[in-house]
Amino acid sequence: MAILINIDMLLAKWKMSVTELSERVGITMANLSVLKNGKAKAIRFLTLEGICKALDCQPRDILEYRNED
Repeated sequence: MAILINIDMLLAKWKMSVTELSERVGITMANLSVLKNGKAKAIRFLTLEGICKALDCQPRDILEYRNED
């Protein structure tokens, strides 16, 4: 996958658990796990906004594009 999800890195930076992030954002642990493991096909802007707010970051801090060529 060319889009990488850096949620684990941000959680470590803020010393926050996945459980705490899911509660702050208002999404299930299952959906957050799918996202952070790179298995999500899409992300809602509302979810992305919630994650950015909870982790005090920008979307570019969460999503990273890498060319696989």
